[in-house]
Amino acid sequence: MQYKIAQQLASMAQLQDSLNANVHAQWRAQGHEYYRAIWVECAELLDHFGWKWWKHQSTDLEQVKLEIVDIWHFGLSQLIREGRIGAGRVDASVVDAFGRLGSVPAMDFREAVEALAGAVLTQRDFPVAPFVELMAALPLDFDELYRTYIGKNVLNNFRQANGYKAGTYIKVWLGREDNEHLFELVGELDDGSRAFPDELYRALESRYAAAKRA
Repeated sequence: MQYKIAQQLASMAQLQDSLNANVHAQWRAQGHEYYRAIWVECAELLDHFGWKWWKHQSTDLEQVKLEIVDIWHFGLSQLIREGRIGAGRVDASVVDAFGRLGSVPAMDFREAVEALAGAVLTQRDFPVAPFVELMAALPLDFDELYRTYIGKNVLNNFRQANGYKAGTYIKVWLGREDNEHLFELVGELDDGSRAFPDELYRALESRYAAAKRA
């Protein structure tokens, strides 16, 4: 189990490094405040889960998972920049933290979100343990984090290739956000295939082109 987690962490780190370099070749030296992006994502995550007692709210579980994966994008970038995950190397403490996921006592999800945001703001870093506790509170297992991360990483690369940074990318296709199309396509494809990322990218291309023609 630990070996599998280490391999998946290394694979995700490679993809994240590539995505970050696609945005800026010297991304490690830019000094981005990833902790700030994380606590802002925590607020968005809580909105999708629901917290307003004065109105009816329904939890959008798929969007909640995507927000957790967005947090992981920034957290993973921080871990790469610190050298805790890199080419062929994963810090044992990170592997151990995710390896304990199945035995972490589940806490109230909203409190878990707040605990992560608080730790991030206090430490100005990415503490892995509160993130694992957030996953346990939903719950979201590591394999699903991995699969969803791969899907969102492909979508992020697709966005960059289609004008996201320049502001020309169209995020709503045929009345639905691209995240919704992503979940649908992931469900249609074999996420265990080695060709899954490439097949997903081509499927996004095809659907996006059809939407622009409509």
